[in-house]
Amino acid sequence: MYIGRVSGTVVATIKKELFEGRKLLLVDKLDLNGQPTRKYDIAVDVVQAGVGDLVLVLDEGNSARQILDREPLGAIRAVIVGIIDEVTLDGSSFEAQIS
Repeated sequence: MYIGRVSGTVVATIKKELFEGRKLLLVDKLDLNGQPTRKYDIAVDVVQAGVGDLVLVLDEGNSARQILDREPLGAIRAVIVGIIDEVTLDGSSFEAQIS
């Protein structure tokens, strides 16, 4: 699991049946100070997150498939499982920035 910020959406006209009716979002991984790293995921959204939201991402394929209740051969690696209001670490915090 990691904390990330949604930076965009992914649109596909043709996609595997597994993804039908699911929103795909581009999520930048954040470090412990809330700053973006150079890593990102395309994640399936199950919590109605949007661009700019601070989110909790489950990035282990087997667990992701269990959350979506899909067949074991599905091609899902990352799922957004929560929208975060605030993160506090050693007295300092960062929050979702609404643009």
